Amino acid sequence: MVFYGLSPDRVKRTIRNPKRVEEGVAENTIAVMSAGTNPKKPSEVWVMYAAPKARAKSPKLKVEGSDSKFKIQNSQFIVISAWRYPGVSPIGKAIPIPADILEELKSEGIID
Repeated sequence: MVFYGLSPDRVKRTIRNPKRVEEGVAENTIAVMSAGTNPKKPSEVWVMYAAPKARAKSPKLKVEGSDSKFKIQNSQFIVISAWRYPGVSPIGKAIPIPADILEELKSEGIID
């Protein structure tokens, strides 16, 4: 993140308030984008993360007025990568990921 001049707060803000959301390069990942701040040098901040897995609550615990059985408890996002893209990226093009990198991510348990 230091190489791209990104702070942890900027990465969190990109995850919480993305301008664009796409499917990540790796399986079961999400990529989100927010625009850069300088209009003279347009750039985009991209963050790829693994979505948290939902854990069902106990059927004994019920909250009035909402279906709380399937809410995500203690959700933690696993940020895989964050980078700054110079310019404006094309919308929705799939990027192939090398097989050896994909196997490494699967063996480490980062993606399923």
